[in-house]
Amino acid sequence: MKMGLSIQRGQHEVVVWRRIQSTRQTTYPFDCAVQIELVSPTPDLYNRIAELPLVIDGSHRTTHESDTTSGFVRTTTVFALAGNGDTGRGEDVTYDTEDHDALDGVEFDFTGTYTFDEFSSMLDDMDLFPAKEPERDTGYPYRRWAVESAALELALKQTDTNFATALGLERHPTQFVVSTRLPEPDDGGTPSRGRVEALLDAHPDTELKLDPTSAWGQDTVEALAATDAVRILDLKGQYHGTIVDQEPNPDLYRRVGESFPDAILEDPALTDETEAVLDGVERRVSWDAPVTGVESVENLPVEPSWLNIKPSRFGTVKSLLDTTEYAFERDIRLYGGGQFELDVGREHIQTLASVLYPNGPNDVAPRAYNRPDGDLEAAPASPLTPSTDPSGLSF
Repeated sequence: MKMGLSIQRGQHEVVVWRRIQSTRQTTYPFDCAVQIELVSPTPDLYNRIAELPLVIDGSHRTTHESDTTSGFVRTTTVFALAGNGDTGRGEDVTYDTEDHDALDGVEFDFTGTYTFDEFSSMLDDMDLFPAKEPERDTGYPYRRWAVESAALELALKQTDTNFATALGLERHPTQFVVSTRLPEPDDGGTPSRGRVEALLDAHPDTELKLDPTSAWGQDTVEALAATDAVRILDLKGQYHGTIVDQEPNPDLYRRVGESFPDAILEDPALTDETEAVLDGVERRVSWDAPVTGVESVENLPVEPSWLNIKPSRFGTVKSLLDTTEYAFERDIRLYGGGQFELDVGREHIQTLASVLYPNGPNDVAPRAYNRPDGDLEAAPASPLTPSTDPSGLSF
C-alpha cells in the first residue's frame, strides 16, 4: 500500500510514494534477521562507549596512494593517535588529493586526558582544514571520522577491549559483495565485462555491486543477469559533480529493474519518469549518498527500506550509532559501504559490519578486490571471518 506525498522540486510539484503498513509479501535477497536481533535489545549504543577514558600524548600522519579498478588514483591520509603505549588509527577518505597535500607541515594538538565523548566535543571547535577549505563539503565529515575513529580505537585499546565487547554485542562472519564498474570504450562501444568475468572465475560464488550506466544495452544487461551474481545496482542518481554521476534514465531503470528482479536499487534519481518506473518496487530501493545521520534519513523523499551505511559520511561515532539504532527500530535494513580505503579504514568498516549488519550485502570487500593488480585468487571469499582475539577496531 502506498501513500502519495506532494513535494516541491524546483519549478515542479511531483508526487513520490511513501510506504505505510504494507501487507504485501516481499522476498528480500538477503536475510537480515541477525542484525535486528543483535541491536534491538541494546538501546543507547553510544552511551556504552561515551565514557571510555582516553589519553593522547602524541600524533602523526601517513599518506597512502594507489591505483583503483575504477580508473583513478586514490589518495588517503591515516591519522595515528598515541597514548600510554597504545596507538589508534583512522583513515581520512577525502577524495581530492589537494586536500591531503594541504596537510603538509600542519600540526594538530590532540593531546590531553578525556573521556571519548569529551574528545568528540573538543573536535567540534577544532579546525581540521587549517590550510585551506576542502574542495568539497564532504571533506569535513570524512576527516572528522578519521580522527574520531582513531580516538575510539585508542580508547578501546587503552581499556583493553574491542568494539563489539564495549557495546555488549558480538562479532559475526561478514557477508560482502564486490563493487566494480564496467569500463566503457572511448568510442561509445559496449562496456567490457572482463572484470566481472575475472571475479567470477576466481570465486564463482562472488556477489556483485555494479554501477549501471546509459551505455548498458540489453545485451550487456542480459549477460550480467545470466551470472545470477548481481545483488546491488548503484544507479548513482544522488551523486552530483563527481566522475561517476549518472543522469536519470527511466529506460535504464526499467531495463535493470526487470532484468535483476532480486537486486537492490541504490540511489535512484527521482523524477516523474523514474518514479513511474519504480512504482511497485519501493521495497528494493536503497539510499547511500544522502545518508549522513538521523535527520538525513528522516528527510529522505521516500520512507526507506534499505540504507547503505558508510561510516565516514557521518563524521561522528555518535551520529553513526544513533542512525543505526534509528534504522533497526524501524525495520530498515542496513549494509555497509566503502570509500576505496587504502589502509586501516577498510578493516574498520569490516568490523562495524561484523557487529551491526553482518548479513547485509556489505560493500566491504578486502582491498585486493579494488586494486588493478590485486591477486583475486588469493583474496578471501565471502563471508569474512573475524579474528579470535580482536583489539580496538581490528577485525
